[in-house]
Amino acid sequence: MRVPLLGLGVLAAGVLLCVASLVATDRALKTVDTPTAAAATGHTMAGMDMSAGSSTVKGQSFAGAAPENAADLAKAHTPYPAALPPLTPGDVVKVHMVLKDVTIEIAPGIKYAAWGFEGGAPGPVVHARQGQTVEMTLTNDGAIPHSIDFHAARIAPNKAFVDVMPGKSFTFRFKAGDPGVFMYHCGTKPVLMHIANGMYGAIVVDPATPLPRADRSYVLVASEWYLTTDGLTTPAQFDMGKARAMMPDWTTFNGYAGQYVAHPLTADPGDTVRFYVVDAGPSLTTAFHVVGTILDTAYPDGDMSAANALHGVQTVDVPAGGGGVFDVKIDDEGLYPFVSHSFASVDMGQVGLLKVGNPTGTMSH
Repeated sequence: MRVPLLGLGVLAAGVLLCVASLVATDRALKTVDTPTAAAATGHTMAGMDMSAGSSTVKGQSFAGAAPENAADLAKAHTPYPAALPPLTPGDVVKVHMVLKDVTIEIAPGIKYAAWGFEGGAPGPVVHARQGQTVEMTLTNDGAIPHSIDFHAARIAPNKAFVDVMPGKSFTFRFKAGDPGVFMYHCGTKPVLMHIANGMYGAIVVDPATPLPRADRSYVLVASEWYLTTDGLTTPAQFDMGKARAMMPDWTTFNGYAGQYVAHPLTADPGDTVRFYVVDAGPSLTTAFHVVGTILDTAYPDGDMSAANALHGVQTVDVPAGGGGVFDVKIDDEGLYPFVSHSFASVDMGQVGLLKVGNPTGTMSH
């Protein structure tokens, strides 16, 4: 495989062009008629046609749909803040998330009717230290019941991960006893739909004995989007048929296709960069890989035990619902793409750049 590593502007434009060119791609998606989500839940949502969200015209894909000014829109987009937020001092980490029905952009010019924790997808990163207690309050400002399920919690789900009715709030606590990077998500039926509609995020639990120091730490949440329309003129909605067939239109890091191509993550030469990667799915695996280097240390499945760490590996799978922590130390200036090495996912937007130093000129790989 050869991947061009050009100057920032050239490479960014090239990757964006690659994503945009997918409008010509016509994947043969053979959907079947499926029960509507409304029928599955017994609920309907104002402003969202559940029956329309159940399937699209057979064989129709909206991968790569883009307006003519897609490159300008990508540059104007405010990227999701990938930097790991600081720890909260004290014994209790208090988290309050408000669930909202929102219209978001998942790619340049592509609008989607989502359900989001704190109004976005993914929701905010929660950062705790092993041994701290997380106090979670969920307020439901949406139109149907929702819940929140923390993979970092050892707790009875029937007591903590309960449906919260519209207009209501619910609070529970759990001890962050296991270090790692974990997913959180809505656990209300159908879970496939609630996750695919944007209801997910990451929690990082630092080990009591800290990992070796990293100069930069970034959190990436991989996910998939299944669309009823191209989303160019009116917001697209969730397509149950595509989701059951695991045939997404877009795949993203932190909810927006290619956002870290136009807005690269940064590091200085010689920095140790730590990636906390969660795969929110709802269904596909992320094969995490940084082009032009080796993962110096990998903590697979988010297990931060030094005894179980891997060293000098090229690509590590992060399964749907799983997490992994990856350290790279890059001495040479340059532009280093990070991808899911399942390259269909790259073509659908799951790609970003790590800009090391102030690179000029061109390189190839």
